[in-house]
Amino acid sequence: MTLAEILASLFPGGHEVANDNGVVTGYGTLRAGGQALIVGVSDRKALGVDEAIHLSSFVLGALRNRSGPILVIVDSDSQRMSKRDELLGLNEFLAHLAKCLIYADMHDRPTIGILYGHSAAGAFLATALATRVLVGLPGASPAVMDLPSMSKVTKLSVEILEEKAKSTPVFAPGLENLAQTGAVHRTWNETDSLAAQLEALLGELPDALDVRDVLGKERKGRMKAAEIAERVHALALAP
Repeated sequence: MTLAEILASLFPGGHEVANDNGVVTGYGTLRAGGQALIVGVSDRKALGVDEAIHLSSFVLGALRNRSGPILVIVDSDSQRMSKRDELLGLNEFLAHLAKCLIYADMHDRPTIGILYGHSAAGAFLATALATRVLVGLPGASPAVMDLPSMSKVTKLSVEILEEKAKSTPVFAPGLENLAQTGAVHRTWNETDSLAAQLEALLGELPDALDVRDVLGKERKGRMKAAEIAERVHALALAP
């Protein structure tokens, strides 16, 4: 689906969304009433310092005088790997954007990521994965790290990683693998009304800000994460 098709299906009652060279901001009228804030990245835009601070500012500005959920719609490249962005501290800008979304979610503005295209690395972490739940649309192609990059970090050959990816989803990019690890909460059906699917999701959002580890265990994609998180939490609270 294109961004225009997604917005039309999400907001049959209308929307006001601007796409400024791949940076998406605006509002849409929910089917049940009220408005949703819309931010995101489109057209496989690389997420750099300028884009991150613009999206962060839009989110923080909306917290002062609006209500309703925040939808983060994503079709991006990875973070922008330029000398300028790196010297300006791109990692801090990406972290700031992620923290703005998490802060909003903690203050009664539930955040939902909608991944309809590509996304990878820092851009993926700071947008789609910084939301309470992430929805994938058919055809989406997420990757926390592609296998050639993973090969450089782990010093394992791409062939070995490809073999491991067949049985261990954490090694593998793609929508199905990330759903199995719990990173993708649900995959929507693009032939049905996205407005109806959004309304249903809003009615059953998990109370916890992050249940990805629990989903990963249930789906047998990440068997240890939830247990380790529970142990760390217990140790942190221990006298």
